[in-house]
Formats: sequence, structure tokens, C-alpha cells
Amino acid sequence: MAEPVNTPMPPGTPISATPRSGSPAPPLPPVSAASLSLTKPVVLHIGDAVKYNPDTFRLFSSLFTVVQPSAAERQRPEFIRALTERRWGDFAAIFRPFWGTGGEMGQWDEELISLLPPSVRVFASAGAGFDWADTKSLAKRGIVYCNGGLAAAEAVADFAVAMIISTFRALPYSISSASSGDSQQFQTCHETATAHSRNLRSQTLGLVGLGNIGQQIARRMGSGFGMNILYYDVERKADELEARFGARFCTNLEELCTASDCVVLCAPSGSGGPLIDERSLRWFKSGSRLVNVARGSLIDEEALADALEQGKLSSIALDVHSDEPRIHERLRAFTGDRALLTCHNAGGTIETHVGFEELAMRNIMSVLSGKEPITPVNIHWLKID
Repeated sequence: MAEPVNTPMPPGTPISATPRSGSPAPPLPPVSAASLSLTKPVVLHIGDAVKYNPDTFRLFSSLFTVVQPSAAERQRPEFIRALTERRWGDFAAIFRPFWGTGGEMGQWDEELISLLPPSVRVFASAGAGFDWADTKSLAKRGIVYCNGGLAAAEAVADFAVAMIISTFRALPYSISSASSGDSQQFQTCHETATAHSRNLRSQTLGLVGLGNIGQQIARRMGSGFGMNILYYDVERKADELEARFGARFCTNLEELCTASDCVVLCAPSGSGGPLIDERSLRWFKSGSRLVNVARGSLIDEEALADALEQGKLSSIALDVHSDEPRIHERLRAFTGDRALLTCHNAGGTIETHVGFEELAMRNIMSVLSGKEPITPVNIHWLKID
């Protein structure tokens, strides 16, 4: 497996050379089912127009008839009506290049998926997470779902580094004390934060997930900070990959948690409930740390608040939360000294959005040309008649 990089296309794939800060491509004119091309596959483009990769979009739109439903048509009742009446014909792909738009219809559950025409072969979307889409149901209909996780890996890993450091160096306490405007609080923090701070070298970092994001975190924290790297994943990685990142495999979550000074969640959420709950928190070392850059649903936040109150965990850093945009009230109480809480920002950079666009188009071009998808997430469920 090649070393992960923040390039969401196979080597040698041409990338748009047009400056990335230009205006979005103009909105596509309405297309009726009767006027759809009989020779080009139809792509349903949900969400905003392509902004960062106009050259690739020109190639994309030369290969396919791109149909872009209006914002009103993307509201769930109207979207269902449009699918039922085959308003957009027998489209072959669904294209969602931005995370902030294109999701107005809500969850892609069986209600929506059952209305898709049999012609659909690929759904390519921005974003690393896909808990809003029933990828198993898509696979049962022969539709490969491709996410944008590869494009976000570098940004998420960078952000995770900052969060890991914050848990070892008492940054929430230092920041709140300095920003309080209270000179006595400043002086107290100056004198006492040392007792709560540790160097990262030789500490053990436990990664839940060693995919693209986990590998980049392992490289940064192992090579850059001298941490010992453990990981737990649904399947063990190749010996060569483990050696490259200096990562040792744990056969289960309990083994990882009992041996780690800081546990980082960087795996997709599943359907089995939270990984970190009252039971698994008992496995953590006393005074250890927890970072989450994956999905809020992976943590039972009530149990996490209990662990902080009881002193089982020394500090936490959460970029994702179980009830976004609402933050758990008991966890908010720790932001002055032991919790760094952010607003689902880890993957949010301009470079990530450039990659989301490009990767979604490249996935569709690859699948519809009869080649392998670049970033499939449901290939193990895919059923092709």
C-alpha cells in the first residue's frame, strides 16, 4: 500500500491548473428528462456548482450530461416526488462535490434509495463520514459509494496533532487562564500547569483505526514526536505498513486502551453503538487522555463526563460530538481546564475542498468508464448481477 498523501487521484492523473480561488462554474441550465442525452451517461449533481477545479469539470461535463436540481428540488418531499416521476431520467451517477450543500433531502435511507433508477452505478460525495448514507442498501442495488476521506486525511491528521498536544500540555487550562484577564489566574496557571504537563516523547499513542488518517497521525506522532504507536483496526495491516509507521497491532480495544497514554479515534462510525462507553472507559489508564476526530456517535458522552469527573481521564479533545451542533453540557464544564472542544473543524481547509471536488469527479469518471473506483467504502457489500 502506498504511503498516504493528500492527493486524491492516482499518480499521473492530470489536475486542473486553473487558479483555485476563482469564481464557481456557472449554474447548469435546467434539463428535462425528455431532452437528456441518449449517448452520454447522465450525472445528477446535487449541491453547489464546482468552484475549485474548472478544468476537470469541463472534462467531466464533456463526458456526461450533468443535471443539477435546484435548491427547492433538493428538499426531501420534492426530491422524492422528482425521483418517483423520473424527472431526471435514468441517471448513472450521483455527484455531491461539497459537504455544506447537497444534503437538503436528509438521510439517504431505504426510502430514497428504493426510488433510484436501476441505471445508477456510483454515488461520489465530499466528506469523509458517510453515516448519513445507507451504504449497504446502496451496495445491494449495485451502487458503489465513494467518499472524500482521502482528500481530508492530511488536514484531519494535522488537526489531530494539535489536539493530542493539547491533552499532554494542558492547553485548555493555559488558554483560559491567559484569556481570563485575571493576573492572579495567569500567575497561578504559570506556577501549576507544569504539574499537569508531560512531554510527548516515549508516551504511548493508541490509534483506533489505521486508515489514511490514522497512518498520517502515526507518521507525525511517531517520527516527529517520538511517541510509541499502537493501533486497533478491524483487520491487521501488512507487516510492511506496520514497519513503515512503527505501529504495533492490538488484537482488541481493551488491549489498546490499557496500554495507551492517549487514545485517538480516527475510524468511521459503525452501527454497533459507541466504542467508548462506561465499560471501555474502565480499560483506560488512570489519568490517560482521549481525542476524537472521527464521529461523535463513537462516544457515550454521559459516560465520558463521568470519567472526567471521577479523574479516570486527565483530559480530552473532541472535534466531533454526538448531537451536533449542540455540545454536551457536562463536557462543556471542563473547557476551562481539561477539555478542548471544537466545531467539527478537523478536515476543513481549502485544500480539502479542492480535493473533495476533484476526487468525486475522478471517482465517477473511473467507474463509468469501467475502471475501479478510487475511494469505495462499500465494495465488500457490492452485489453486481
